Amino acid sequence: MLFKNLRVYRLDPAWALDAAQLSKLLEQHQFQPGTSQDPLSLGWIEPRAGHGLVYQNNEQILLCMRSEKKLLPSTVINQVACAKATEIAEEQGYKPGRKQMQEIKEQVITELMPRAFSVARDTQVWIDPVNRWLCVDAAAASVGDEVMGLLAKTINPFPVLPLYTETSPGGAMTSWLLEDEAPANFTIDQDTELRSTTENRALVKYVRHSAEPEELGRHIQAGKQCTRLAMTWADRISFVLTDALDVKRVVPLDILTEKQDVTAVNDDEIFDADMTLMTAELAKMISDLVEALGGER
Repeated sequence: MLFKNLRVYRLDPAWALDAAQLSKLLEQHQFQPGTSQDPLSLGWIEPRAGHGLVYQNNEQILLCMRSEKKLLPSTVINQVACAKATEIAEEQGYKPGRKQMQEIKEQVITELMPRAFSVARDTQVWIDPVNRWLCVDAAAASVGDEVMGLLAKTINPFPVLPLYTETSPGGAMTSWLLEDEAPANFTIDQDTELRSTTENRALVKYVRHSAEPEELGRHIQAGKQCTRLAMTWADRISFVLTDALDVKRVVPLDILTEKQDVTAVNDDEIFDADMTLMTAELAKMISDLVEALGGER
């Protein structure tokens, strides 16, 4: 069990649901495949087959949302719509106007939807009631929004609060680069992205390359701010921090994987051991990261 990305939220202090209560709520929004006309279907599935909709281990909770989307490329829609528009133009003696063209496209989408391919994607949600974190394994903001939307339908009152820090991630990362000094318990790695705050949005990237402080200083003085920074926490986990406080490309390092429980004898025990190790380490990393950003606001 390993999250590749972390969209971090605060769990409401009033959270008091146990696994049985949460499972009953999830059952009301369990995933059901969409009909031929449903472009998107969302619902909860078992995080681990045969273990129910709520997987709990040492007070840590794992959920999983499935989304099923119909793939209908815009090029196909436009081609079919253009062909229909040509036929209609011949019948009525003039080209369809903007409003009529929109109606044609909507009709084409309805006709093609039953033949569209369905693509399913599973997104894990980790709930840490002990440290009050809720994390979504999603690289894209749109996926995180889907999870938050389904959570809002499932649990009332909504149990999630935004996470704000005293120092903005972009400002903090820029300062770390300018001072050539990482916060306590962290090191700065080679991948860096700086973007201009002016209208031209000029972008500079360093990939597997460490830039000299003087060079970075010139970019920052020219009005650029750090928007992505590769870091390592406690020699255990490497990741990329963004200016939106998203944690991406999470990778456990050798020193952490060596701590895995070698006494586990079956898949369930291995999964539990991995979950125990990773949730404990990630919870510490998030706390240290928030502290490095000046604490919560």
